[in-house]
Amino acid sequence: MRTSSLFRCGLFLALVVSPALARDMNETLTIRTLKVPEHPGQQAPSIFVAGQVATVLRFEKDVDPARTELQSWKGRFEPPLVGGKKVVLEPLRDLAGGEALPLRVAFVDGTELMLLVRSRSREDGGWIDYQVNVFRDLDSYNAVLSSLYDSLNRERKLSDENERLKKEENSVDHALATLLANGEVKKTPFRLKRRWRSKNEDMDTRVDFYEGPGKAAVVVHLTNTDHGEPWTFDGAYLTRDFTNSTARPFALRMDRPILVPGQSGKIAVVVDKSAFLTDQGQLTDLALQLFRGDGLLQVAVAVDHTLIRQ
Repeated sequence: MRTSSLFRCGLFLALVVSPALARDMNETLTIRTLKVPEHPGQQAPSIFVAGQVATVLRFEKDVDPARTELQSWKGRFEPPLVGGKKVVLEPLRDLAGGEALPLRVAFVDGTELMLLVRSRSREDGGWIDYQVNVFRDLDSYNAVLSSLYDSLNRERKLSDENERLKKEENSVDHALATLLANGEVKKTPFRLKRRWRSKNEDMDTRVDFYEGPGKAAVVVHLTNTDHGEPWTFDGAYLTRDFTNSTARPFALRMDRPILVPGQSGKIAVVVDKSAFLTDQGQLTDLALQLFRGDGLLQVAVAVDHTLIRQ
């Protein structure tokens, strides 16, 4: 799937966005604890990196720069920085899927540790390691403390997610988006204002723009015409314009997040009038961007403030 679509001023324009640009808005940079036994009986642990993002490895002991080595790094990574208890890795670009580069970390006390440097993938959870705290003494104070922080962060994220889901259950906008995604437009206050279509070799796209009382809605209809692989949904963003990273609130629902070849699906977005207001209280147009699973932009549409029906 190679072609993206942009609706603005009544035209669809071809647009391909690099994964690095998508990452600025969409990627999760993670700080995590990695516990490695002194005599591991399994494959070397993995470190997940991404192009032009620095990953810091922190160890309990001082690292020996002379014997620490990342294989095949030249021309693909910035020169690895090794000093004190840290190793810093920065790929020049994303590694190929499934690729793993051995990293031998040698310590001044003569011991060594082998790690595998990989590109992140959806199967791995989609994260990039921003910082990894590596411990071999599993019962040390710092190892236990780092694990505690990890657990507290996971608990906080789960709590935040549960709170978000509770709010969505009582949200009028999410209820309206659910009806639109299910094709029940007549049960909503929205009226179809305009429609646009685009076809290419891997995706047929139709975008319906709806006007409503104090709200606007966009329904994106996608049909996967690619003969190779499923299409997956990765995220959506609503901003003041296509170059502004300031997010605006919206409600989103879809009937299916994965489209196998030949399958169709809908993504419905409902935007309240308040999202269109500037700091001066003026209505302004917004930009809606939908990303697919490989990090590229699939659809970008201008959401006109005139869709707000007074």
